[in-house]
Amino acid sequence: MTEQTRIQAAAPAGGSKFAILHRMVMPGHVCPYGLKAKHLLESQGYVVKDCWLTTREDVDRFKAQHGVKTTPQVFIRGERVGGYDDLRRFLGLKVADPNAISYTPVLVVFAATAALALAASQAVYGTPLTVRAGEWFVAFSMVILAMLKLQDVERFSTMFLGYDLLARRWVPYGRIYPFAEFTAGALMAAGVLNWLSIPVALFIGTVGGVSVFYAVYIQKRELKCACVGGSSRVPLGFLSLTENVFMVAMALWMLFSHA
Repeated sequence: MTEQTRIQAAAPAGGSKFAILHRMVMPGHVCPYGLKAKHLLESQGYVVKDCWLTTREDVDRFKAQHGVKTTPQVFIRGERVGGYDDLRRFLGLKVADPNAISYTPVLVVFAATAALALAASQAVYGTPLTVRAGEWFVAFSMVILAMLKLQDVERFSTMFLGYDLLARRWVPYGRIYPFAEFTAGALMAAGVLNWLSIPVALFIGTVGGVSVFYAVYIQKRELKCACVGGSSRVPLGFLSLTENVFMVAMALWMLFSHA
């Protein structure tokens, strides 16, 4: 009788759902997917026999015994289900595709900066709905998007070269862009040095907008946008164009309203 069979034989009677989970629990490492698998099983009404692999030797022995390359591993009704993603499939739940494209990162940025702009307006003017809130929304968005690019300038500039017209002619522009966007956004948020922030935002916003429009609507290319950094899965398209439209609109608004 195998270990799995012995454990399964000790399962609670009465039709209770029962699962065996093998996961790494070591002094220097507790497998996060093991914790997620345990929580998922329990949330689905399973009684879980939680078997810890507490040393590297335990892990290697378990993998060799069951012919698997990873842990955690889940067993249900005497059959191996697999790891966390396999468990989700077994339970009929969606498994995230790490390569799937999504607009979510940009939408989250815009939602966060809108909330910050409304909060700042409420704190300063006693109401969230002011013209300044609109200006802060654009300025905050520029700063946050630039911050995401600045986390890895090299990866950003490499992806940026895939579609930006100016960067293709002068490669250093890809590294300069996020610094320029950050500076313009911060100055616009403060309402100072308009003579610098307005032309910078107008220039990079116009070049960026033309580049995205040309790549997407003229060349019909399917690319990923570098707007939230070089590891982005955001598709280049209308929402990506919004970043540049906002910058140009903000620059023009400040040019004429603060003249």
